[in-house]
Amino acid sequence: MSTHRIALPGVVTPSRLPSCKDCLSGEGLDFDFTMAFQPFVQAGETRVFGYEALVRGMNGESAAEILAKVNDTNRYRFDQACRVRAIKCASELDLEGVLSINFLPNAIYRPETCIRATLEAARELDFDPHRLMFEVTEGEQVTDHAHLRRIFAEYKVQGFRTAIDDFGAGYAGLNLLAEFQPDFIKLDMALTRNIDTDPVRRAIVAGIVATCNALGLGIIAEGVETAAEYTHLRSFGIKLFQGYLFARPAFRALPQVSQEGFALLAG
Repeated sequence: MSTHRIALPGVVTPSRLPSCKDCLSGEGLDFDFTMAFQPFVQAGETRVFGYEALVRGMNGESAAEILAKVNDTNRYRFDQACRVRAIKCASELDLEGVLSINFLPNAIYRPETCIRATLEAARELDFDPHRLMFEVTEGEQVTDHAHLRRIFAEYKVQGFRTAIDDFGAGYAGLNLLAEFQPDFIKLDMALTRNIDTDPVRRAIVAGIVATCNALGLGIIAEGVETAAEYTHLRSFGIKLFQGYLFARPAFRALPQVSQEGFALLAG
């Protein structure tokens, strides 16, 4: 990996860029972590569409506890290690379908270079890189939108899917789609929660769905907890879902979709 440093606004450039082997081993971090997994399910299907890898501590500590240890000094290494750790855990669990990994756009100094460790890990673990999806959370404030466009463009070149996580609850909302178009947006639970009893949420989601349909973007509804929420979201034409109604995250394991969840998907 090149050691040439490129300064970008809002992007952390490490003083010594780790080698790909450093990224594969997680060397350089003073804390350890692992992954939990939560499935995405698809209406009309009895199989799981894919899983999101969620950061956890080695003893099951929450993502918030781990992310609190991330700073400007270790952000790059942590972001790289997350990708590698997620692929490694997924390979060990024989994960089928899409593997979705959250990434920190402010940790990526040059997308075509920073993706090397991900591809190397996929090769070493015999994991098809075309099954990877990368999510950027809308709550991750991005000061350089042109840089994020470059990241998404490079990921498309590599054949990765891309998604904006927590859509509707972060910094940009629909304005973000004017800058770049991912493959998917993930509707935040702030919009999906109690949508069956809230006409305001229904109106907002209807507008988002119409926009995504016009742009050819897929939608994943997050945080779905009740059959009524699922039914109303499905009525908008949404096909992909994630939430406790179907399965809670499982620590270092692939959770089974609930019988109720599968019955609703098949209905």
